[in-house]
Amino acid sequence: MTTPAITADGRGSAVPEPDYRDLLASVTAWVEGPGEEWAGRIEATGTVPDALWKELRGAGFLALAAPPDLGGRGLSFVQWMGLMEVFSRSHASVRMIVHVVNGTWRAMNPHAEEAQRRRFVRPSVAGDLLVAFTLTEPGNGTGADITSSVRRAGDTYYLSGRKHMITFGVRCDYWLLFARLEGSTGSGGTVALLVDRHAPGVEVEDTSDTMGVRGTDHASLTFTDTPVPVANRIGAEGDGLAVALGGFLTPSRISVAMSCVGLAQRAQQLAVAYSLERTTFGKPLASRQAIAFALAENAADIAAARALTLHAAQAWQDGAVDAGSLSSMAKLTAVDMLTRVTDKALQVHGGIGYWKTMPIERVYRDARAQRFEEGTNEIQKAVIARHLFRRSDAAAADDAGPAKAPAPAGAPTVLE
Repeated sequence: MTTPAITADGRGSAVPEPDYRDLLASVTAWVEGPGEEWAGRIEATGTVPDALWKELRGAGFLALAAPPDLGGRGLSFVQWMGLMEVFSRSHASVRMIVHVVNGTWRAMNPHAEEAQRRRFVRPSVAGDLLVAFTLTEPGNGTGADITSSVRRAGDTYYLSGRKHMITFGVRCDYWLLFARLEGSTGSGGTVALLVDRHAPGVEVEDTSDTMGVRGTDHASLTFTDTPVPVANRIGAEGDGLAVALGGFLTPSRISVAMSCVGLAQRAQQLAVAYSLERTTFGKPLASRQAIAFALAENAADIAAARALTLHAAQAWQDGAVDAGSLSSMAKLTAVDMLTRVTDKALQVHGGIGYWKTMPIERVYRDARAQRFEEGTNEIQKAVIARHLFRRSDAAAADDAGPAKAPAPAGAPTVLE
């Protein structure tokens, strides 16, 4: 039997099932033990201490998804999603760390030169170098309308522009930043650059005071003629959005969908436990049909979203042509599911669930952030609709049918 080649984005890699089961048990034990202790510390202080990063790195949790040639554990994508499901039951900042560090290499590696792999990609997989994905701008979307620009002088680019809502943008070592060549328009003029966190001409504003996901730092960035070596460009000029979105966004959306599943499972776990222990009028809440039905709906909702997410994960792993559309379906479905599940879980707790002393309060706050990560529901619908129309066009062309159907009105330019 021929062993499939491992692609630059990690497809084709996998670990034996017994090894995966041992790893799943190890991650579960950590999440339910030390992970819960860390959650309390993060909520109390509002920060993620360096010691947690060190512990995650020492446990190998930051190098799970990358293939062995990059220093990773070499899990298949479906296997990795099984672990993301468990990590997502932990504190949202723990989930964010393992999601980001186990994902940013997928953007870089397919376009990196070997020297860049040695300098940036492998150290990021090892957890020795933190790379922050830096795409979103305050006055634009997250696609071909970016306006941060660079002008080239010899072997140096000079970067000017603004970025905001950049996760780990304060504590990172490099920003994986997307800009455009001065004077260009559209995706063809974009570049991907690794910008040193301590480069001159950068103003970093810490904007970490968010509703949920406490402890994770976020930044607004202003660049004024910031020098960036041309050697730090990932891919060619014109490849910027391909680096940002082409081979990275689909698996990342699936990962966010599975994060929703894991967090919903935690909310359900808390609600079921509370319904069994809380007594009113001499009976546990679980004996009330309204409560039981709400929890039954949650269970069905979670199972359905999980199945679609795993289907999308398998499609991406197999290189299926509809993987991009399925990733958006999974993210859209899982986010809406998480909203319903956490709302019912909080309602089961009654008024006491609104207090910060109750774990469900944190879960409820953290859930809201998932609606924005890797694109809003509206973006997911635009991606899905475009796929539907393209598929219809192809069928019509085969039958010599009508002309191409239009894209939805106002649909933004977003790569699948």
